[in-house]
Amino acid sequence: MKRAIASSVGIAGTAMIFTTVTLGPVIGAVKIDTAALREAVTVEGVRVHQQAFQDVADANGGVRLAGTSGYDESVAYVAEQMLAAGYQVTSQAFDFVSFDILGPSTLEQTAPGLVTYVEDTDFNVMSQSEPGNVTGLVTAVDLDLGLGNASTSGCEADDFIGFPAGDIALIQRGACTFQLKAENAADAGAIGAIIFNQGNTDDRTGLINATLSADYTGGIPVFFATTDLGEEWAATSGLELHMDANVIRELVTTTNVIAETPGGRDDRVVVVGAHLDSVPQGPGIQDNGSGSAAILEIALQMAELDIQPRNKVRFAWWGAEESGLVGSQFYVDNLSARDIKDIALNLNFDMIGSPNFVRFVYDGNGSDTPLAGPNGSKNIESVFLDHFGEQGLPTEPTAFDGRSDYGPFIAVGIPAGGLFTGAEGIKTDEQAAIYGGTAGEQYDPCYHLACDTFDNISLEALDQMSDAVAHAVLTFAMTTSAVNGTDKGKGKGKWEDGMAFRGNQAVK
Repeated sequence: MKRAIASSVGIAGTAMIFTTVTLGPVIGAVKIDTAALREAVTVEGVRVHQQAFQDVADANGGVRLAGTSGYDESVAYVAEQMLAAGYQVTSQAFDFVSFDILGPSTLEQTAPGLVTYVEDTDFNVMSQSEPGNVTGLVTAVDLDLGLGNASTSGCEADDFIGFPAGDIALIQRGACTFQLKAENAADAGAIGAIIFNQGNTDDRTGLINATLSADYTGGIPVFFATTDLGEEWAATSGLELHMDANVIRELVTTTNVIAETPGGRDDRVVVVGAHLDSVPQGPGIQDNGSGSAAILEIALQMAELDIQPRNKVRFAWWGAEESGLVGSQFYVDNLSARDIKDIALNLNFDMIGSPNFVRFVYDGNGSDTPLAGPNGSKNIESVFLDHFGEQGLPTEPTAFDGRSDYGPFIAVGIPAGGLFTGAEGIKTDEQAAIYGGTAGEQYDPCYHLACDTFDNISLEALDQMSDAVAHAVLTFAMTTSAVNGTDKGKGKGKWEDGMAFRGNQAVK
């Protein structure tokens, strides 16, 4: 049963009384001390909200999937907390294609032998797959096998020239979206598709819980499989498989939760975001109960400390991220040109307590990864790097690869940055030596699984990253300077060399 929240609600007549702080790292001509907020934001406080999300999941079939009662109750919890703290809260409703798992799915070889494959070991159903029960011969599509391969399998319609209509397409990961591969297969007459991991590196061989996105229009069931099985199937003459995807896709309505400070410059808005929904497989207390809980506790402690931001801070809990960044994309799509100009930056926090963690910082200027963020993103990166440097904590860059809710913001030129502690990637020996943990294992062994519960956490990582989030939020809330080096008309300010932000970086 859905719990509705008014489309625009707040506490009328409630004043937030704030004090300012004046020590610490320099931004323009203003010194900012974030110590009081960092001290107030405790790991125990963040864990209270994670426990609340776990309780919600426990009462709603073990999930907090967007479009379900578990998500709606998560929305209600966040909104009620923020309203009580004096924030102006809005529930932004949108429609999207929901995906849910009804029960076990089946994959069997029916020729030349009889083999039953194990779900979540050999294969899984891709998120946003259509349901379907099909049997057919298997035809491989433009494969490029072996370590170091550069697979573009299924990315072009020409890859399917001569494909026998009525067959199941065997496609290799790489170069383009899973959605495009599956839709190209469907257009060629495939009755189903299996995409197997690329196998170009040692860490791209196993299963991942990937999505076709809510925009998928192929109309056929799609599974994901391991590299070993894909290569075995490619070498099997006369292979016939039976696929039964026991899932449902349907159009539903869900919401983003937006809560902002009553005061602060509304032409230099700091958007602080984290997605609130889980995957269908589990409660999502690390992904992304960690980011959601952290920004909630930071917002509450900012109100408790009576901190008055110079710039309006807009906290956002995005819906349907796991369906393809749907909520954040809807939000950005509905911004006017003036609204976009008035957003100074986006901070994104998606998974900040991974059990086998690395302290990843988004690479704002693309100095260590293939893609840069919009102008000003380097300044955001520098805030995090300076903070961790002062704490004596090493970090590593992570790329703007479009996998989280910063994507729609950088697409319209809004500077972005954030933190990440790792998902399905494999920790290296070098990383284990620096950060501890176990080399050769995933950063989060429960990523997109039922075991992503309250216990699936590194308290050390959650504590350190929550402090860094608090530091960045308050830093940008209090700055008198424009993040991208261009003031927007009220007062003057600039980034100065050697201070908290070091220069600007042009983008691709």
